[in-house]
Amino acid sequence: MMELIQVALLLIQVVCAVIALTSRDLMVAVILFAAFSFCSALLFTMMGAVDVAFTEAIIGTATTVFYVAVIYRVERGSSK
Repeated sequence: MMELIQVALLLIQVVCAVIALTSRDLMVAVILFAAFSFCSALLFTMMGAVDVAFTEAIIGTATTVFYVAVIYRVERGSSK
């Protein structure tokens, strides 16, 4: 059962990464980056690396907050 959850989290990570790379909206990319980071923290926790999971959660949260703050200071959207 645990392996099935880990595989599902890995697939979610792959989907988040692909959509974030192809997204034309910066906020969507940042939200998907946060989801990717959250799945990474969950995977590290399931593997028993709680210290790495905690670090991933802190760094992922800090960078997400930073990116959102930057996006709100610049014009959102995509260039054509």
